Amino acid sequence: MRKIHLTLVAITLVLVGGYALAQQAPAAQAPGAPVPPNLPEWAWGVMPPPPPGAAPAAPAAPPADDGKLIRIEGSNVALTRTQLRGIPDIVDWHPEDHGPMPSVVKTGRQGVRACGLCHLANGRGRPENAPPAGLPAAYIIQQMEDFKNGLRKTSDPRKANVGVMAGFAKETTPEEVKASAEYFAALPIPQGWIKVRETNMVPKTKVQGNVYFELEGAAAGKEPIGNRIIEVPEFGQERFELRDDHAGYIAYAPVGSVRKGEQLAAKLQCAICHGPNLEGVGPVPPLAGRSPSYLARQLFDFQTGMRRGLWSDLMKPIVAKMAAEDLVNIAAYMASKTPTPPAVRQTARAN
Repeated sequence: MRKIHLTLVAITLVLVGGYALAQQAPAAQAPGAPVPPNLPEWAWGVMPPPPPGAAPAAPAAPPADDGKLIRIEGSNVALTRTQLRGIPDIVDWHPEDHGPMPSVVKTGRQGVRACGLCHLANGRGRPENAPPAGLPAAYIIQQMEDFKNGLRKTSDPRKANVGVMAGFAKETTPEEVKASAEYFAALPIPQGWIKVRETNMVPKTKVQGNVYFELEGAAAGKEPIGNRIIEVPEFGQERFELRDDHAGYIAYAPVGSVRKGEQLAAKLQCAICHGPNLEGVGPVPPLAGRSPSYLARQLFDFQTGMRRGLWSDLMKPIVAKMAAEDLVNIAAYMASKTPTPPAVRQTARAN
């Protein structure tokens, strides 16, 4: 019975989420911008095109709130459908994970969507966006400046949320940027949020909202993984749509990719800037345990020149000769790294 209930809720949220994004998502770049022929589509979660001649589906209107409270396992929070849409505050199933949220993270305002709506209250993010938890505040502030000044775009113009971020960066005040950056920087990098599993055969999936979901029922099955990483919600689409920020991801990667990625990272000397365990140094961001889809997109964007902000010149020679297989391997390796628990890291620094 609970399974049926969650499925109905998930369907509701898919419709609601599609409606909200359709109302708020401007184009990421100029219409008709070319897609690079060597784009690693697995990292973008490219949506299949509609059938020839078919008109784009109109977004469904959100269903009426019936007042019923919805709960998830492991949380004492209960939310209505209106609250699940992030009205008036973002979904926060686990308030014990964090301190007081700044209003720009919790509620947002006219013209600026609440940061936590997409990046989650605990900053863990999802495959289609960034995981800001544990990023240096200075780095987050710089990225907002880069978005604002057109220095951070996307190699795939079909991925609209990059343009959404650029629009918000232009509307957000310096005080709001600082408050959100300090909030996310104080959050711990999650342990085990991404579980990398090497395999030759991967579950068949569908793409929805730039995210992969395992197929169920008669459509389920296996297919060769090829030269790609497939990142799926560990506990299925239902908990994903409910924005459960304790439900992480499985990243299926080719057999041997983690070891090859480790060798490549050593050859490229990634640890010089990003630290011996890839946990970041000063304003340089940590990479360990992050979404491989997100990591691969950023590396490719550096390669194509779509990321041109501060320090991008340092990344250009690193990514210049990366082939498609290199992106898979290094993203799998970085995602497989287990970040040091915050308490252990603080003790080590103190000593």
